[in-house]
Amino acid sequence: MKRAIPFPLLWLLLVAMWLVLNDTRSLGQIVIGAGVALGAVLGLAALQLPRVRLRSLRTAAALAELVLVDIVRSNIAVARIVLHPGRPRCAPGFLDIPLTLRNPAGLAALACIITSTPGTAWAGYDATSGVLTMHVLDLVDAEAMRDTIRERYERRLMEIFR
Repeated sequence: MKRAIPFPLLWLLLVAMWLVLNDTRSLGQIVIGAGVALGAVLGLAALQLPRVRLRSLRTAAALAELVLVDIVRSNIAVARIVLHPGRPRCAPGFLDIPLTLRNPAGLAALACIITSTPGTAWAGYDATSGVLTMHVLDLVDAEAMRDTIRERYERRLMEIFR
């Protein structure tokens, strides 16, 4: 059954907050507060994504371990770049990676993985072509980086979010 007012407790708290902030309990302010609160909870309901079900918890745990190891390795690599300014310059660059993954939750997880790994950043995603654009601080081998994203992360995320 669908509720007339989504998140009724939140709606009630927002109306109460409206009345407290306006320091009144007049009928006009109650109506205005109820309208503003209704708009807020309807907006929140529109933002709610469908429930996501993980298909493989074992793969998710293995991916989490892999990501933690990669984050430590990337921290060390970025620290070397930053702390040794005399070494040859790094080669920053953007990289386009065609993805097979289309699940919104899987793409969000991939964005978190890429962005939380030092030296890389999610720069964009074209949903029509499925191409991820990412920035890499030291882009030595573009094809190796593409393979890393596809094989280490995308393949596992597709198994988790089938």
